[in-house]
Amino acid sequence: MSGKKWRLIVDRVPTAGDWNMAVDEFLFRSLTDDPSTIVRFYRWERPTVSLGAGQTTARVVDLEFCRRNGLGVVRRPTGGKLVLHDREVTYAVVSSDDGTFTSTLGGSYLWISQALVKGLESLGLKPSLAAETPSGYAKGTMPCFSRPARDEIEIDGRKIIGSAQKRIGNRFLQHGSIPLAKDEELLRAVSLRKEDPAGVIRMTSLSEALGRPVGFDEAAGRFIEGLAAFGGVEFEARSLEDAERAAIEDLRRRKYGTEAWTIDRREP
Repeated sequence: MSGKKWRLIVDRVPTAGDWNMAVDEFLFRSLTDDPSTIVRFYRWERPTVSLGAGQTTARVVDLEFCRRNGLGVVRRPTGGKLVLHDREVTYAVVSSDDGTFTSTLGGSYLWISQALVKGLESLGLKPSLAAETPSGYAKGTMPCFSRPARDEIEIDGRKIIGSAQKRIGNRFLQHGSIPLAKDEELLRAVSLRKEDPAGVIRMTSLSEALGRPVGFDEAAGRFIEGLAAFGGVEFEARSLEDAERAAIEDLRRRKYGTEAWTIDRREP
C-alpha cells in the first residue's frame, strides 16, 4: 500500500439529479492544492437525463417527453453527451493528486478506466478499453452510450461505462454512469434521435453482461475494491457533514435546480 488515504462517500439512498450534480461540483470546489482525493458512489431517485455542460438543449433532448413522463433533466458540470440515469451505479472521483492521476485529462481518464476495469474483472467479466473514438461520434448529437470512445470500457464491443471530466489545473472531477440494467427504448425516447436505423446504441449493463441481477451494493463494493487495489490506497468512509450539506443545498438552489443553467447554460 502507498499509505495514501482517500475519502469515500457512498450514498445508498437515491437522491434528485440536481442534488447529485451539486454534490459533485461542491466536492470539486473543495479541493486545495494539497494532493487529496475523494471518491463517491450514488443513486438517482427517478429516471433523469443529464446533459453535458456545453450541449445545446434543443439539439439533444426531448424536453416535452421528459416533462410529460416525469423524468428529471439536469446539466452536468462536466462535458460529454446525453446520459439517461436510472438503474445504475454512478461514481465520481475528485482529486488534486497529479502524482497519482497524472497532470492531463487523458492520463487521469485512462487511470480511472483501468481501475474500474479491476472492479468489472472481480465480478467475472472480461472488459477492454476502446482503442479509438468512432468517426462522427465526438462532434455528433447521439447519446453517450451510442458508442465507446477512446479508453472507455466495453464488453464484447458494447459500452458498459460512460464518463466525463472537468479539469482546472491539477484539480479534476470525473464522474460516470455504470448501468445495472438498461432501457434502450427509454433512451431513444428522451433523445432527439428517435430512430436507430444503423444500430447506433451499442450499450450493455452489468446484469445483461453477467446474466443475473446485480444490485447497487454489490457493484459499488467491487468498484471500491478495484480502485483501492489499483491505486494502492486505503479508503476512509465519511458522510457529508452538516456544513457541507448546507453549502451543497445553496449550490443546488442557485445553479442546478434552475432552468437558467439546465436549459440555457447560464451560470448563476
